[in-house]
Amino acid sequence: MVEFLDRTDAGRRLGDRLTALRGQDVVVLGLPRGGVPVAFEVAKALDAPLDVIVVRKLGVPYQPELAMGAIGENGARILDSHVLSRAHVREEDLGTVEREQRSLLERRLARYRRGRTRVDVRGRTVVVVDDGIATGSTARVACLVARRLGAARVILAVPVAPARTAASFTEADEVVCLASPRGFQSVGRYYRDFSPTQDDDVVRLLDAAARPVQHPGRPRSRTPPAPPSSCGEAGLP
Repeated sequence: MVEFLDRTDAGRRLGDRLTALRGQDVVVLGLPRGGVPVAFEVAKALDAPLDVIVVRKLGVPYQPELAMGAIGENGARILDSHVLSRAHVREEDLGTVEREQRSLLERRLARYRRGRTRVDVRGRTVVVVDDGIATGSTARVACLVARRLGAARVILAVPVAPARTAASFTEADEVVCLASPRGFQSVGRYYRDFSPTQDDDVVRLLDAAARPVQHPGRPRSRTPPAPPSSCGEAGLP
């Protein structure tokens, strides 16, 4: 089984896979909480700005761990019609859940950015990063949000994802992943250390990424390199 030491290790490996993007007009957006430590390493590898892209799962009212959709900034929303139908979710119940999650989303954004303006993604390549995807509902809405914010190109980059989910992900222009096992169980099974990421960790990493870093004698390339390779199989390079 493919295994990462922790999210930092996964981010460094993912950054190595994405180095072809270095020198292009790229913004890296991490999905809080667990995606931000991964995205931090990717942003370092690409010498690109880092920001968060906050989304919230919409759980079925009586079974909140079951996602019936997700929401994001700027009113973005996707719904799983199959789950809604199977769970017999009423429109008013959906509205209640969405209002609650929208309020939480806005509070989390305020905490993470702490007065910082959102990084402008208009006309740029956006790399949406998470620590892995299972159903992909939150990653899908994150890519939708990035497009609504004006991204010219959206790349979803994750260390691990189920083969079927990765192959059917149409919300991004490209999916880049290090491992896509067919016998996928859960994201945490592919990490030795999958300790929860806290809000303070997210803020600390965003603060660190916002500090200008000088790289003497290392000019940024002005020639756009070739696009990165697509989603891999179960093994890592």
